[in-house]
Amino acid sequence: MTARPPAAQTAFGPMVIAACEQNLPADQRLFDDPDAVRLLPPSQRLIVGACRWKPAHQLLVRATDSKAQGLWASLLCRKRYADDKVREALHDRIEQFVFLGAGLDTRSLRLVAPAGARSFETDLPANIVYKRQRLAEAYGRIPPNTSLTAVNLETDDLTEALAAAGFDWHQPAMFIWEAVTQYLTEDTVRKTLACLASSAPGSRLIFTYLRRDFLDGTEDYGAAPARQEFVTKRHVWHFGLLPEETPKLLRDYGWTEHEQVGPTEYAERYLAPLGRDVAVSPIERFVYGVRSTDEARS
Repeated sequence: MTARPPAAQTAFGPMVIAACEQNLPADQRLFDDPDAVRLLPPSQRLIVGACRWKPAHQLLVRATDSKAQGLWASLLCRKRYADDKVREALHDRIEQFVFLGAGLDTRSLRLVAPAGARSFETDLPANIVYKRQRLAEAYGRIPPNTSLTAVNLETDDLTEALAAAGFDWHQPAMFIWEAVTQYLTEDTVRKTLACLASSAPGSRLIFTYLRRDFLDGTEDYGAAPARQEFVTKRHVWHFGLLPEETPKLLRDYGWTEHEQVGPTEYAERYLAPLGRDVAVSPIERFVYGVRSTDEARS
């Protein structure tokens, strides 16, 4: 199997958390993702199974939050937010969805394919090899209207890769860029946004970013152990932003920011209605932008 570089190894943790969420009663879940556990390797499926026992679940939550206070809930809430935005785009008749750094994301299975829309998943070669294998083993095939394409955003031409997979740059699309930008350099983030500047007016983009004042050590936000592991020790987190910087970054590439969400919004929209009074980490935020017209770009 293709060697798995450090950044590719991070695809499994969030899906373990998503799969554990499915152990809760349906009326207490932040989202439904029955496919999550099926894409995990056997050892991690065992962990998810063990977490049906409440003490084991609580132990895993505490272990996760020991790296960054509120990390467990933050990962769950960001997945719910992305699900909501994909559903909104499907409702508004967008028919192309591009998952940049898709990892083990299941939205092609759960949301896009059932609606008859097309999915284009890109990721590092090792993750694409693994996902193709797991989809074949779990379902016997890749979901209909779904393309899996190996793309290294640092070195490859995303425009060419998507075009070769059948993506239509003349039709509106939604781009989902979840938990990826921190693993890239600023040059690569900007190169990717420049590529997406070719998308049609009316296209949508959601992306997460880590706070730069956390990455540079100015503030630890209860997440000093995570910074020590991913920035200092493993050197895999690189790029960050401040919340006030994202509107200009999007404008530079022809997008208009419509919304930015973090702990406050997650708690109000998702956690409070379920009576789940838990901390949410502030180190990561989600941004939603819409493609400006050609006139606005000038």
